[in-house]
Amino acid sequence: MKTIVTTKTIVRLLIIWIVVIGLMIFENQLFKATLSSTTAVVLFMVLLTTILTASFGVVKEADELAHKLGEPFGTLILTLSIVAIEVVLIAAVMLGPAESPTIGKDSIFSVMMIIMNLVVGLCILLGSSKHQEQEYNAQGTLTYFSMIVILGGTSLLLPNFIKGSGDGSFTTVQALFISTIIILVYVAFLRYQLKGYHHLYIQPMAGTLEIKYPKQKLNSQLDQDHTNLDNKKQIWIRSILLLLMILPIVLLSHQMAIVVDYGIETIQLPLALGGILIAIIVFTPESITAVKAAINNEFQRSINLCHGAFVSTVGLTVPAVLLVGLLKGKLVLFGLSDTETVLFVMTLLLSLISFLGKRTTPILGVIHLALFAIYMLLVFNP
Repeated sequence: MKTIVTTKTIVRLLIIWIVVIGLMIFENQLFKATLSSTTAVVLFMVLLTTILTASFGVVKEADELAHKLGEPFGTLILTLSIVAIEVVLIAAVMLGPAESPTIGKDSIFSVMMIIMNLVVGLCILLGSSKHQEQEYNAQGTLTYFSMIVILGGTSLLLPNFIKGSGDGSFTTVQALFISTIIILVYVAFLRYQLKGYHHLYIQPMAGTLEIKYPKQKLNSQLDQDHTNLDNKKQIWIRSILLLLMILPIVLLSHQMAIVVDYGIETIQLPLALGGILIAIIVFTPESITAVKAAINNEFQRSINLCHGAFVSTVGLTVPAVLLVGLLKGKLVLFGLSDTETVLFVMTLLLSLISFLGKRTTPILGVIHLALFAIYMLLVFNP
């Protein structure tokens, strides 16, 4: 028990929950309608530190579960935990005092550019610089891109080319139908990923590039090891700790939304920064985990984390945002701008080219990082 619930974990939970309870008790006094700049900065730093501390706790527990459950089960737990946090933060901003019709689109697109260019670029560059050409499961990797095409294209590109409600928004019927389709496709993807085809998301042996169906004996042995009954108690305890780390983020999300809205309006920053900030807050711990996996020559895990994160982001965020918009009467705009559309297509094409070679090389990482730099330039200087 002491090796699972360590002193560091206890201290982390105490600090997080003390902040959460304190902010909830004094919420009316601190988060007034007229925030001062000093108060806003202090609150933002406290909220950011607490949310990041909790996020790193989520990653730690999910990472332990990943090793116990094996791939892709463990990585999926981490990804779904992180994306659930993102959905809560986006919903909080949507329901906040300021109108934020593009916050869902801004967040999803920011996740794409950060994860699929910045983080993937770092994984490729640092991993292949240390281990030369890194291998991964090519067939499983391509299924991620198929999901990105259908989910990303439907939610971010299609709204600009249909009549809809105008200005890149769906009608009520379109929103309900598209939400249903996205959920069904995403659930089908998870079903096949977890049952029957999870061998496509496991690191292949050196020189093989893939794990053929039916699964090799080695992988069956790995699955048996990860499902050992002796691990069940530890899995349950870590799952409870995971929930205790996620809940504070949910409780603080509304307060963070108030401070972010105030900062963007006061300093007159680009509206897209709200989505970028959510993406950075939510995906920083997972991004660090992905880079570490690449450096440790576990490149398939990096792929599962990065591409799985974006697929889960679209699969969960789009239906959630559309349904919140319908239930609360909020305007939701998902259509990308012309510049964002070009960057979306460039990112998708570059990713396909990068992972069709079946091995990574450092120059591919440099190119992904260059595209991310261009994206950041256009945010501040469109």
